[in-house]
Amino acid sequence: MTNDNPVIYREVQKFDQFWIRLLVILPAAMAWYGAIEQLVYGRPYGNNPVSDHGMIAIWVIFGFLFPLFMMSIRLIVEVKTDGIYVKFFPFHLSYRHFPFENISAYSAITYRPILDYGGWGIRYGSKGKAYNISGNRGVMLEFRNGKHLMLGSQEAEIFKMAIDQGRNKKVR
Repeated sequence: MTNDNPVIYREVQKFDQFWIRLLVILPAAMAWYGAIEQLVYGRPYGNNPVSDHGMIAIWVIFGFLFPLFMMSIRLIVEVKTDGIYVKFFPFHLSYRHFPFENISAYSAITYRPILDYGGWGIRYGSKGKAYNISGNRGVMLEFRNGKHLMLGSQEAEIFKMAIDQGRNKKVR
């Protein structure tokens, strides 16, 4: 069986910055500590403690679900001969396909995540939509309809060269 649409380039990014880990670990640690204090040792946690059922809910949400959710977030970008495929899991369960025919221009760029898009994630800013996880490099796509999409990348130049290669293979 032949693959008529092979992957030319693939990049997988995840939130692994220290400050994001802190934002996940601190509430998880507090939930665990509070749950152990209240549920195991029987000492109410805090000045205005919740019921044991409430503490179990807090422990499940912040001690398990929130950390699992944050660890599951991935930006997957693939370049194939028919276009660019993007999945921002778990928000996108399937790939978004951007055919080369719809892209009028593209370039590797340096951007300002907070000023241009308000941060990282799936963002909307003055320069269009962005899918980014970390850093300040990416590839800006301009579509024939005038819209823009910035895809964050740790290898922006390689990503751009893969688009060049995918477009050239499509022409043949």
